[in-house]
Amino acid sequence: MKRSLLTLHTEPYTAEREWAVEGIPVLTAAISLPQPVPAQDGVSRRIRRYYRLQCRSFLHYCENFLFPWAAAEYRAALSASAPLPHFHAELTYRVTYNESGLWSLYTQSRERTVPGQTLLNRWGDTWDLSCGYPVSLPSFFPPRTFWKKRLLALAASEIERQERAGTARYLPDWKRRLRRSFSARNYYLTDEGLSFFFPMYALAPAVEGIPAFVLPYGRDGLGRLADPPA
Repeated sequence: MKRSLLTLHTEPYTAEREWAVEGIPVLTAAISLPQPVPAQDGVSRRIRRYYRLQCRSFLHYCENFLFPWAAAEYRAALSASAPLPHFHAELTYRVTYNESGLWSLYTQSRERTVPGQTLLNRWGDTWDLSCGYPVSLPSFFPPRTFWKKRLLALAASEIERQERAGTARYLPDWKRRLRRSFSARNYYLTDEGLSFFFPMYALAPAVEGIPAFVLPYGRDGLGRLADPPA
């Protein structure tokens, strides 16, 4: 019987692209995403295809959204004899857990466009290496567990603690925004626990980046990584 993977070895797959107007570069994109090495089994090949598709999708987004915007800013600056803009977009990744048959990471894009504006987007992925498919967040909790309510309560408690300590600043209506901006897809695993996050601007001003919170293993019914997901 074929043995399941317990860990996944990967190396960066990189790509770069440049877009120009009248020979002047106005947008550059740099990508670094994981690729399993060697990709000799079905699970590794499936994961490789997934991140190659993410690479192509990001380049498609750059070409069809960011490039027209950069070109328009370039022509406006040229007409006004202002400094010419140069947009830059990058897509990178960080592996956060890789053992016990689970491989978890997040990918993150950073867009630097007009002066003073930087946009971050993050996506979390957790893969079951026994089958090569993503693991849903509820799978780490026992059945009939109010896992969403508990995660939101943890986030609210941590936000209040940070504001009292003066270590972070959130929007005045963050309590109303908390449930509305929560997504069960926005999570990844770490050695300390399950990390779940919220989009940039959803709860806090840009200076706070992407708010993330960690639920330790063994708390609120969260299964440990040595145990298979429910």
